[in-house]
Amino acid sequence: MAHPDRLSGNEAVAVAMRQIDPDVMGAFPITPSTEIPQYFAQYVADGAVHTELVTVESEHSSMSVCMGAAAAGGRAVSATSSAGMALMYELLYVAASCRLPIVLAVSTRALSGPININNDHSDAMGARDAGWIQIYAENNQEAYDNYVQAFPIAETADVRLPVMICQDGFITSHAVENIELLEDEEVKGFVGEYDPMHYLLNSREPLAVGPYDVTNYYMEHKKQQAEAMKNAKAAILEQAKRFEELTGRKYGFFEEYRMEDAEEAVVVIGSTAGTAKATVDVLRAEGRRVGLVKIRVFRPFPGEELAEALKGCRAVAVMDSGHVVLCAPFVYLSVIPKLKQMDPSIYEAALDLGATPAQALRRVVIPQIASGIFSGFALAITLSLDDYFIATYTKPATFDTISTYVVNATKGSQTTIKTALWALSAVIFVVVA
Repeated sequence: MAHPDRLSGNEAVAVAMRQIDPDVMGAFPITPSTEIPQYFAQYVADGAVHTELVTVESEHSSMSVCMGAAAAGGRAVSATSSAGMALMYELLYVAASCRLPIVLAVSTRALSGPININNDHSDAMGARDAGWIQIYAENNQEAYDNYVQAFPIAETADVRLPVMICQDGFITSHAVENIELLEDEEVKGFVGEYDPMHYLLNSREPLAVGPYDVTNYYMEHKKQQAEAMKNAKAAILEQAKRFEELTGRKYGFFEEYRMEDAEEAVVVIGSTAGTAKATVDVLRAEGRRVGLVKIRVFRPFPGEELAEALKGCRAVAVMDSGHVVLCAPFVYLSVIPKLKQMDPSIYEAALDLGATPAQALRRVVIPQIASGIFSGFALAITLSLDDYFIATYTKPATFDTISTYVVNATKGSQTTIKTALWALSAVIFVVVA
């Protein structure tokens, strides 16, 4: 039976770790995920878990510890952020290719430089193609719930892939919110006992983990890895269904908010959804048919399902939290191709924009997509905690009414010096405004 509490996102994840009681934790602290191993180390010291806590000299080594433990047949966990996660990158690929069901808690934070301890998704998104399942949380409750579901997903027989449970650094990792916790026995029952399929300590089945792959075997293993990621979709939905039966809280690949009759929609990921939902409510009160889709599962990317959810919209804005130099950002690059497969007539364009999420949605994005003239991606260049990229698409628009907000970037014959000047004027106009 659930009981209420007030916890930060980091503490909520640490509680879930305690309830699962993994075999090994590889630990090295980095802001803003430091509290996770800090809280968990106290559980180890108090004898509340049986976990072997291995404190090391770097994040590279903490993931090495997890890989060794998982290869030996144990449940292994770690936590990291930002540059610490970047130091793990080499081993993230190895862990996934070795099919080790490790669970990594990520309190997302900007990659330096300039040095920045605040939230964006450049760390986790930098590893989006490393072969890990990625699940993102809007709030502390979701961070806890996602973590409880992680091991059953990772350990599914036809999946056997590591999982990242991502929450927004400081925004959820340190903010204290009301949360409903499951009883320890309920979590242990849900997660179950680990029964590894192949492991180093099994004397009846000698094996090597991570040997050199010549080209033909390498291709076969990568194909198997890709199939496992496809299989993860069914595993994610299966565990979500089990979790709903246990708690009443429903999860899927994404959440649709007021999308039943939406003509305009915003696609977001992470804690941005809270601000965006409030904006949608305001616009709905004004009579606008606006909705929101919040991506929960980013890998495997639910492209077909997302395109189906958005097919009734004439305009969509995609908001990213992360910086990609001179290129469209992460979520945009995943969403737009699927939408274009659904409707090849979609237009794109480019816009530079400086605003917080609420300002961007309220003053620029929604008004422009409503008029059918704003489409493309935008780079938020303010220095606040809420720096976001914005990407949109629209179905065919009337480009003879184009304003300084828009520059067509898909029709080669129209990509001219004039359109570049339009983009430049958009920067000046919006930032000054």
